[in-house]
Amino acid sequence: MPTPPPADVIEPHDTNVDEIETRADFDRRLTTGSLAGVTVQGLRLDLDPVPDLTGVDVAGTLFVGCRFAGREVGADLVRRGANVVPPFSGLPYPTQPSHLYTPDDLAAGFAEGGFAGMYDTRVYEHFRAHGGALPDVREALGQRLHDHGVDNALVDATRAWLAAHGPQSVVGVMGGHAVPRGSAAYRMAAVLGWELARADRLVVTGGGPGVMEAANLGAFLAAWPAEELTGAIDLLATAPDFTDHDRYTAAALAVRRRYAPGPTLPARRPAPAGTEWARSGGLAIPTWLYGHEPANLFAGRIAKYFSNAIREDTILRLARGGIVFAPGRAGTVQEVFQAATKTYYGSDGASGAYVFLDRAYWTTELPVETLLRPLLAGSHGGDLSATVHLTDDVREAVRVLTATA
Repeated sequence: MPTPPPADVIEPHDTNVDEIETRADFDRRLTTGSLAGVTVQGLRLDLDPVPDLTGVDVAGTLFVGCRFAGREVGADLVRRGANVVPPFSGLPYPTQPSHLYTPDDLAAGFAEGGFAGMYDTRVYEHFRAHGGALPDVREALGQRLHDHGVDNALVDATRAWLAAHGPQSVVGVMGGHAVPRGSAAYRMAAVLGWELARADRLVVTGGGPGVMEAANLGAFLAAWPAEELTGAIDLLATAPDFTDHDRYTAAALAVRRRYAPGPTLPARRPAPAGTEWARSGGLAIPTWLYGHEPANLFAGRIAKYFSNAIREDTILRLARGGIVFAPGRAGTVQEVFQAATKTYYGSDGASGAYVFLDRAYWTTELPVETLLRPLLAGSHGGDLSATVHLTDDVREAVRVLTATA
């Protein structure tokens, strides 16, 4: 049986290095005459006004995914001590995204070309055409750079929220991707997301359809009264099946237009600047491995990866305030025990509650409780079997997940 890694390997580290991710920040730093030791990510330095870098100290500077006015600019930077990792040509995605995706980013092109013309779909088709989960070397390097950029952007996006609310404020919602819009299970997950966001919890999902979309939808409409959430679900239910890509996506975009920007959700505690998205849709962490599923367009921010393994670990690492498991099949069961491994070893710190919605499903159809309770009873941190909760009541689930600050 494997043992957990040493504590210094798994303990979170300060990743707030000196990074420049916007042109405004770059221009301000340029006035000092030095970029030494700085990381510059994904900037278009070939656009007017083109910066003059000839007299700037660039010793140890890392330019990753940046575009320059000409090849000689990059070569000169290298000669003067910089490290330059240029963007790969011919890719439909950035090799160093400096920010998380938004729903508008993923849906770009839908108005002109439908589902097939969306940015999200075009990246997926490129992914499939270049080996899918087993890409060629050039494509693999581009994907790894992209996913590292998403990693970095995710840290930046969540830093202020976590500083203000703490890691126990992040709640994961897992469950079946095939749950149709308008169904009882979909409505239950939407109410769950609505209640959690109103309780100042950051809702995190896997970014797919079904239960995942429903939870982000609830968080997206948290500032609206409950009857508006019901109305939005009724609108979405006119296109219930995610395999009907164009109608499914068009319905989501219509709901977004109807309810955005919407009212402001009153905060139980001060909301740090730049975290408004967290209280208006929460976070989705999908993967292009499942790119045949339409994008979940109700999350406030979207950390979309090529690597499914990194994506799954990231969701579970963030969800320190507990995880809700709605009915699902193999993927959901895998996530149950992947999360249990982290809790058993305490590899990401203290874990929250495991809340299973639909008592009969989780005790009779897929009786994971029978395995999970004795496993967690022998946890390295002591008996954690009491963290397992089964319920048919969404509000009881919310009470369990919000019992602590």
